[in-house]
Amino acid sequence: MSVVFNQLISFLQSNPWLGLCMTLGVYYLAHVLYQKCGQQPLLHPVLTSIIVIIAGLVAAGFDYQQYMVGGQLIHFFLGPATVALAYPLYQNLDLIKQMWLPILVTVVVGVLVGATGAVGLAQLLDASHATQMSLAPKSVTTPVAIVVSEQLGGIQALTAGFVIITGVVGAMCGSLIFKWLGIEDPKIKGIAMGVSAHGVGTARALQIHPVMGAFSGLGMALSAMLIAFILPPWMHLLGWT
Repeated sequence: MSVVFNQLISFLQSNPWLGLCMTLGVYYLAHVLYQKCGQQPLLHPVLTSIIVIIAGLVAAGFDYQQYMVGGQLIHFFLGPATVALAYPLYQNLDLIKQMWLPILVTVVVGVLVGATGAVGLAQLLDASHATQMSLAPKSVTTPVAIVVSEQLGGIQALTAGFVIITGVVGAMCGSLIFKWLGIEDPKIKGIAMGVSAHGVGTARALQIHPVMGAFSGLGMALSAMLIAFILPPWMHLLGWT
Protein backbone atom coordinates (compact mmCIF):
# COMPACT_ATOMS: atom_id res chain seq x y z
CA MET A 1 0.00 0.00 0.00
CA SER A 2 2.82 2.39 0.88
CA VAL A 3 4.48 1.65 -2.48
CA VAL A 4 1.31 2.64 -4.34
CA PHE A 5 1.00 5.79 -2.23
CA ASN A 6 4.62 6.77 -2.93
CA GLN A 7 4.09 6.20 -6.65
CA LEU A 8 1.00 8.39 -6.54
CA ILE A 9 2.92 11.16 -4.79
CA SER A 10 5.74 10.91 -7.34
CA PHE A 11 3.25 11.11 -10.20
CA LEU A 12 1.57 14.18 -8.73
CA GLN A 13 4.88 15.90 -8.08
CA SER A 14 5.91 15.44 -11.70
CA ASN A 15 2.51 16.51 -13.09
CA PRO A 16 2.55 20.17 -14.26
CA TRP A 17 -1.24 20.40 -13.80
CA LEU A 18 -1.04 19.75 -10.07
CA GLY A 19 -0.98 23.42 -9.08
CA LEU A 20 -3.77 24.39 -11.45
CA CYS A 21 -6.13 21.56 -10.50
CA MET A 22 -5.42 21.93 -6.79
CA THR A 23 -6.04 25.68 -6.84
CA LEU A 24 -9.26 25.51 -8.85
CA GLY A 25 -10.61 22.52 -6.92
CA VAL A 26 -9.84 23.90 -3.47
CA TYR A 27 -11.20 27.35 -4.32
CA TYR A 28 -14.42 25.89 -5.74
CA LEU A 29 -15.04 23.84 -2.60
CA ALA A 30 -14.13 26.81 -0.39
CA HIS A 31 -16.58 29.00 -2.29
CA VAL A 32 -19.35 26.42 -1.91
CA LEU A 33 -18.65 26.25 1.84
CA TYR A 34 -18.66 30.06 2.02
CA GLN A 35 -22.10 30.25 0.37
CA LYS A 36 -23.54 27.38 2.42
CA CYS A 37 -22.50 29.08 5.66
CA GLY A 38 -24.13 32.40 4.80
CA GLN A 39 -20.89 34.12 3.67
CA GLN A 40 -19.29 34.07 7.09
CA PRO A 41 -16.23 36.39 6.95
CA LEU A 42 -13.88 33.84 8.57
CA LEU A 43 -14.77 31.36 5.79
CA HIS A 44 -13.86 33.69 2.94
CA PRO A 45 -12.80 31.39 0.07
CA VAL A 46 -9.47 33.16 -0.50
CA LEU A 47 -8.44 32.65 3.13
CA THR A 48 -9.74 29.08 3.24
CA SER A 49 -7.98 28.21 -0.03
CA ILE A 50 -4.66 29.60 1.16
CA ILE A 51 -4.79 27.61 4.40
CA VAL A 52 -5.88 24.36 2.73
CA ILE A 53 -3.34 24.56 -0.12
CA ILE A 54 -0.43 25.37 2.19
CA ALA A 55 -1.42 22.55 4.55
CA GLY A 56 -1.77 20.15 1.63
CA LEU A 57 1.63 21.02 0.16
CA VAL A 58 3.35 20.67 3.52
CA ALA A 59 1.60 17.40 4.38
CA ALA A 60 2.42 15.85 1.00
CA GLY A 61 5.96 17.21 0.93
CA PHE A 62 5.44 19.12 -2.31
CA ASP A 63 7.87 21.86 -3.20
CA TYR A 64 6.38 25.29 -3.90
CA GLN A 65 8.14 25.47 -7.26
CA GLN A 66 6.48 22.20 -8.29
CA TYR A 67 3.12 23.63 -7.34
CA MET A 68 3.74 26.82 -9.33
CA VAL A 69 4.50 24.92 -12.56
CA GLY A 70 0.76 24.57 -13.00
CA GLY A 71 -0.26 27.43 -10.73
CA GLN A 72 1.67 29.81 -12.98
CA LEU A 73 -1.21 29.68 -15.46
CA ILE A 74 -3.55 31.29 -12.92
CA HIS A 75 -0.82 33.76 -12.04
CA PHE A 76 -0.56 34.70 -15.73
CA PHE A 77 -4.26 35.57 -15.93
CA LEU A 78 -3.96 38.04 -13.05
CA GLY A 79 -2.74 40.59 -15.60
CA PRO A 80 -5.72 40.31 -17.99
CA ALA A 81 -8.09 40.17 -15.02
CA THR A 82 -6.69 43.44 -13.70
CA VAL A 83 -6.96 45.08 -17.12
CA ALA A 84 -10.57 43.88 -17.35
CA LEU A 85 -11.38 46.15 -14.40
CA ALA A 86 -11.27 49.02 -16.89
CA TYR A 87 -14.67 47.96 -18.23
CA PRO A 88 -16.69 48.70 -15.08
CA LEU A 89 -14.73 51.95 -14.79
CA TYR A 90 -15.83 52.87 -18.31
CA GLN A 91 -19.44 52.05 -17.42
CA ASN A 92 -19.29 54.52 -14.53
CA LEU A 93 -17.15 57.15 -16.24
CA ASP A 94 -19.72 59.94 -15.81
CA LEU A 95 -19.86 59.40 -12.05
CA ILE A 96 -16.08 59.35 -11.83
CA LYS A 97 -15.78 62.62 -13.78
CA GLN A 98 -18.18 64.30 -11.37
CA MET A 99 -16.20 63.16 -8.34
CA TRP A 100 -12.61 63.24 -9.57
CA LEU A 101 -11.34 65.75 -6.98
CA PRO A 102 -12.87 64.07 -3.87
CA ILE A 103 -11.66 60.71 -5.20
CA LEU A 104 -8.11 61.95 -5.70
CA VAL A 105 -7.95 63.60 -2.27
CA THR A 106 -9.43 60.51 -0.61
CA VAL A 107 -6.91 58.18 -2.25
CA VAL A 108 -3.92 60.34 -1.32
CA VAL A 109 -5.09 60.69 2.29
CA GLY A 110 -5.96 56.99 2.47
CA VAL A 111 -2.53 55.92 1.23
CA LEU A 112 -0.68 58.19 3.64
CA VAL A 113 -2.86 57.43 6.68
CA GLY A 114 -2.75 53.69 6.02
CA ALA A 115 1.03 53.61 5.70
CA THR A 116 1.62 55.99 8.62
CA GLY A 117 -0.70 54.05 10.91
CA ALA A 118 0.90 50.71 10.06
CA VAL A 119 4.46 51.95 10.54
CA GLY A 120 3.53 53.86 13.70
CA LEU A 121 1.95 50.76 15.23
CA ALA A 122 5.00 48.69 14.28
CA GLN A 123 7.19 51.24 16.07
CA LEU A 124 5.05 51.02 19.19
CA LEU A 125 5.48 47.24 19.11
CA ASP A 126 9.26 47.71 18.79
CA ALA A 127 9.48 46.08 15.35
CA SER A 128 12.74 46.37 13.43
CA HIS A 129 13.19 49.17 10.90
CA ALA A 130 13.11 46.67 8.03
CA THR A 131 9.79 45.29 9.26
CA GLN A 132 8.36 48.79 9.57
CA MET A 133 9.31 49.67 6.01
CA SER A 134 7.97 46.32 4.81
CA LEU A 135 4.58 47.25 6.28
CA ALA A 136 4.37 50.71 4.72
CA PRO A 137 3.14 49.68 1.22
CA LYS A 138 0.94 46.80 2.45
CA SER A 139 -2.29 48.14 0.95
CA VAL A 140 -1.33 48.16 -2.74
CA THR A 141 -0.97 45.38 -5.26
CA THR A 142 2.05 43.11 -4.76
CA PRO A 143 4.34 44.14 -7.69
CA VAL A 144 4.12 47.83 -6.73
CA ALA A 145 4.42 47.11 -3.01
CA ILE A 146 7.60 45.09 -3.52
CA VAL A 147 9.27 47.89 -5.51
CA VAL A 148 8.31 50.54 -2.95
CA SER A 149 9.43 48.30 -0.10
CA GLU A 150 12.83 47.91 -1.75
CA GLN A 151 13.15 51.71 -2.07
CA LEU A 152 12.33 52.15 1.62
CA GLY A 153 14.70 49.44 2.82
CA GLY A 154 12.07 46.82 3.60
CA ILE A 155 12.11 43.07 3.06
CA GLN A 156 10.37 42.14 -0.18
CA ALA A 157 9.19 38.69 0.87
CA LEU A 158 7.77 40.13 4.10
CA THR A 159 5.99 42.85 2.16
CA ALA A 160 4.39 40.27 -0.14
CA GLY A 161 3.06 38.44 2.91
CA PHE A 162 1.68 41.64 4.43
CA VAL A 163 -0.04 42.51 1.13
CA ILE A 164 -1.78 39.13 0.98
CA ILE A 165 -2.89 39.35 4.61
CA THR A 166 -4.16 42.91 4.14
CA GLY A 167 -6.20 41.98 1.08
CA VAL A 168 -7.76 38.91 2.68
CA VAL A 169 -8.61 40.71 5.92
CA GLY A 170 -10.07 43.64 3.96
CA ALA A 171 -12.25 41.33 1.89
CA MET A 172 -13.35 39.46 5.01
CA CYS A 173 -14.13 42.42 7.24
CA GLY A 174 -14.86 45.30 4.86
CA SER A 175 -18.62 44.74 4.61
CA LEU A 176 -18.95 44.36 8.38
CA ILE A 177 -17.06 47.60 9.00
CA PHE A 178 -19.24 49.49 6.52
CA LYS A 179 -22.34 48.10 8.24
CA TRP A 180 -21.11 49.11 11.70
CA LEU A 181 -20.30 52.63 10.45
CA GLY A 182 -23.62 52.97 8.64
CA ILE A 183 -21.99 53.53 5.23
CA GLU A 184 -24.32 52.55 2.39
CA ASP A 185 -23.07 54.50 -0.65
CA PRO A 186 -21.40 51.94 -3.00
CA LYS A 187 -19.05 54.61 -4.34
CA ILE A 188 -17.65 55.40 -0.90
CA LYS A 189 -17.40 51.74 0.03
CA GLY A 190 -15.68 50.97 -3.27
CA ILE A 191 -12.98 53.61 -2.91
CA ALA A 192 -12.33 52.55 0.69
CA MET A 193 -12.07 48.89 -0.29
CA GLY A 194 -9.75 49.56 -3.22
CA VAL A 195 -7.41 51.83 -1.26
CA SER A 196 -7.18 49.53 1.75
CA ALA A 197 -7.49 46.00 0.31
CA HIS A 198 -6.24 46.25 -3.33
CA GLY A 199 -7.13 43.38 -5.71
CA VAL A 200 -8.66 40.93 -3.23
CA GLY A 201 -10.90 43.64 -1.84
CA THR A 202 -11.85 44.72 -5.34
CA ALA A 203 -12.86 41.19 -6.25
CA ARG A 204 -15.11 41.12 -3.19
CA ALA A 205 -16.52 44.56 -4.05
CA LEU A 206 -17.48 43.35 -7.54
CA GLN A 207 -19.44 40.52 -5.94
CA ILE A 208 -21.37 42.95 -3.76
CA HIS A 209 -22.29 45.73 -6.22
CA PRO A 210 -21.09 46.71 -9.74
CA VAL A 211 -20.64 50.38 -8.82
CA MET A 212 -18.75 49.43 -5.67
CA GLY A 213 -16.52 47.18 -7.76
CA ALA A 214 -15.85 49.92 -10.31
CA PHE A 215 -14.86 52.47 -7.68
CA SER A 216 -12.80 49.87 -5.83
CA GLY A 217 -10.86 49.18 -9.04
CA LEU A 218 -10.31 52.91 -9.44
CA GLY A 219 -9.10 53.25 -5.85
CA MET A 220 -6.76 50.31 -6.29
CA ALA A 221 -5.28 51.67 -9.51
CA LEU A 222 -4.79 55.21 -8.17
CA SER A 223 -3.24 53.90 -4.96
CA ALA A 224 -0.75 51.79 -6.88
CA MET A 225 0.16 54.72 -9.10
CA LEU A 226 0.43 57.34 -6.37
CA ILE A 227 2.14 55.35 -3.63
CA ALA A 228 5.30 54.90 -5.66
CA PHE A 229 5.64 58.70 -5.88
CA ILE A 230 4.37 59.97 -2.54
CA LEU A 231 5.21 57.27 0.01
CA PRO A 232 9.05 57.37 -0.10
CA PRO A 233 9.24 61.18 0.33
CA TRP A 234 6.51 61.01 3.01
CA MET A 235 8.47 58.44 5.01
CA HIS A 236 11.58 60.59 4.61
CA LEU A 237 9.66 63.70 5.73
CA LEU A 238 8.62 61.87 8.90
CA GLY A 239 12.23 60.83 9.49
CA TRP A 240 11.41 57.10 9.26
CA THR A 241 13.79 56.17 6.44
